[in-house]
Amino acid sequence: MTYCLGIKVRGGIVAIADTRITAGTEVYSNKKVSIHEVGNHSLFIMTAGLRSVRDKSIIYFNRLTEEKGCKFDYMYEAVNAFGDMIRKVAQEDKATLKAEGYNFNLHSIVGGQMPHDDEHKLFLIFPEGNWIEINEGLKYQIIGNSNYGKPLLNRTLSYETTLEDALKLGFLSFDATQVSASDVDYPIDVIVYQKDSFNVIEHRLTKDDMSEVTKKWNALLKDSVDNLPNEWLQNILEKSCEVQ
Repeated sequence: MTYCLGIKVRGGIVAIADTRITAGTEVYSNKKVSIHEVGNHSLFIMTAGLRSVRDKSIIYFNRLTEEKGCKFDYMYEAVNAFGDMIRKVAQEDKATLKAEGYNFNLHSIVGGQMPHDDEHKLFLIFPEGNWIEINEGLKYQIIGNSNYGKPLLNRTLSYETTLEDALKLGFLSFDATQVSASDVDYPIDVIVYQKDSFNVIEHRLTKDDMSEVTKKWNALLKDSVDNLPNEWLQNILEKSCEVQ
């Protein structure tokens, strides 16, 4: 499994990807997010799924943009191009993978802003190469292990959340997943895109980097539980005492 999160708010985009790779009995660390320069603009691609499919699709996309000089006026054109590369890999490898017992699987989150886009864009691409846009209504998307990170985002994230707070919430969503799932782990790669900057920023964070934040969050959670009202508990506890 993996954990890749993309958030779109009015002020920009936040994305977080863990680096744990599980292949059979082997566990190692590798990047799941890549930044691609297209002219004077940049975009990022995060992936969850078969590593071989991911690497081949990324190489094909790089060849398209770097060697052939393909440029995009809109983000959806870049997303279509990457979707085409996924389909190309499917044509080449899907049957072989199926024969070996593997499902052709690659989900991707792609974000950025091209010159004719009126704002930053975020997309989810499916293994078939088709896609949906993550917009004001959706706000975020997780690919990989999504069981533990959604509740916090669903309760607190809105389109008007600041970019700074979106980054905080994104990390706490990852933290909830990391402490609950053995297949998600540090280091994490963090992407921040500020609206109309046309420049994607990437930064890596280790467990040591975030230890104080995690400790503070644990303490705040404990305090929150301690400060919850107790009146509703009394009838339950009184009945329990009567039974005994």
